[in-house]
Amino acid sequence: MHMADSSSTPLLPKHLPVPSLDETLERYIGDFGWAQLFQAFLVSFAWVFDAQQIFISVFTDSEPSWHCTELCGSVSDVCQLPKGSWAWDRAADTSIVSEWNLACAGYFIKSLPASSFFIGSLVGGLVLPTLADTSLGRKNMLLVSCLLMSAAGTFTIFSPNFWIYSGLRFVSGIGRAPLVTCALVLSTELVGKRWRGQVGVIGFFFFTLGFLSLPVIAYLNRDSSWRSVYLWTSIPALLYCFLVLFFVLESPRWLMVRGRKEEAVATLKSIGTVNMNSSFSDLMAFEEEEEEISTNLNLFSAISILLEKRWAMQRLSAVMTVGFGVGMVYFGMPLALGNLPFNLYWNVTFNALSELPSSLIALFFIERLNRKSSVLAFIMISGVCSIVCVVIGEEWRTVKIGLELVSFFSTCAAFDILLIYNIELFPTTVRNSAMAMVRQAVALGAVLCPVIVEMGRGRGYLSYGVFGVVTISCGLFVGCLPETKGGRLCDTMEEEENKHRAAGSSA
Repeated sequence: MHMADSSSTPLLPKHLPVPSLDETLERYIGDFGWAQLFQAFLVSFAWVFDAQQIFISVFTDSEPSWHCTELCGSVSDVCQLPKGSWAWDRAADTSIVSEWNLACAGYFIKSLPASSFFIGSLVGGLVLPTLADTSLGRKNMLLVSCLLMSAAGTFTIFSPNFWIYSGLRFVSGIGRAPLVTCALVLSTELVGKRWRGQVGVIGFFFFTLGFLSLPVIAYLNRDSSWRSVYLWTSIPALLYCFLVLFFVLESPRWLMVRGRKEEAVATLKSIGTVNMNSSFSDLMAFEEEEEEISTNLNLFSAISILLEKRWAMQRLSAVMTVGFGVGMVYFGMPLALGNLPFNLYWNVTFNALSELPSSLIALFFIERLNRKSSVLAFIMISGVCSIVCVVIGEEWRTVKIGLELVSFFSTCAAFDILLIYNIELFPTTVRNSAMAMVRQAVALGAVLCPVIVEMGRGRGYLSYGVFGVVTISCGLFVGCLPETKGGRLCDTMEEEENKHRAAGSSA
């Protein structure tokens, strides 16, 4: 009788875990459809203009070739020749160095425009990116960023002197600070987990395209003013702003976190590849939790939250240190190409082309590569090749160029994987801000590299030795980061912290 009563007693239903926002959105986003492909390409196209503004000074600020008008002897430095005994090979307005008589200026003066651009990136990175996590969102921040950068580039065409030119480069740097961060985060948040890595790499291809376009634009305008290069890079960027305004969609993940659920549902209906006749009732279940998150966030709270949690601070410190080393080499090597005894246009073209295989590696192998070991391996290869460039003699000139290309390729691969790695290290509520902080570290490395490049001018590969030592030293901090391959993205700091604790206890 007891057995019969027991068997007839209804069993209590087991408590099922509530799915995360990431898992819920995954069901509605579905597979990778045409609408998502269009959004990914449109958003990622911003990388083209970012690359152009970063490396434009390789041509506009380069030191032009010159010739003697009188007997010069064995002197190869124009600063040691009397005025009137030499002249530029082309018109003075083909470079800011010849137009504003900077040939004999000091290291810091000649590197000021390039450094000002990256200092602007530092300043803009402190103010603007958190707006993408809070009040403005991914799309509007992308629009503001691109508009400010392209407008500053347009005004640069009318620079009357060196100081105004440097100031406008500073403003342009402020504008581009959150550009790539917003583009990368927005494009990856519009797709499901399966395609997140591949979509993130699309931007790297567009960055390479922008980099490759520079030597073409510069060569076609080689006999024209340096202002022509700014004209042909800034006006298209302004036109792109209109495409962003009218065609780019906001991240449904960000809209949900901010409590704007109707807009999130409308976005999902636009890009989703699953049945859109459902009521989206499970999305509305996140209302109370996510609205609490959204009201607790203000302009700088995302950064303060990162610093309050020990595990988050350790991750952020380590990845920023790695970013500093990678940034110095990544931006410094192209700027140093003018120091090498080879054709500048071909040098830049080969370096830009070396980004393609690194992007292909990230695209096709990102799901197979361990983030931690891959970043470390590529950084070590880059650093060793840079140092070897200094050690071997001048008779190995061709080998040096090959090593320089391998070093830059390895840095590009490390940079590409590091950006994807950083997305996976932090939850949705602070992801954009964490990405911005890492790019701050990258920009800090970039601020110093123009001075190092100018100090190495006339000394061949000396600056490459500095790049090699710095990147190896900083790259060792990758060992402090956890592996994220195959893991799911978390939405809140609490969720990420629980995952961190679970990983620690299992280890």
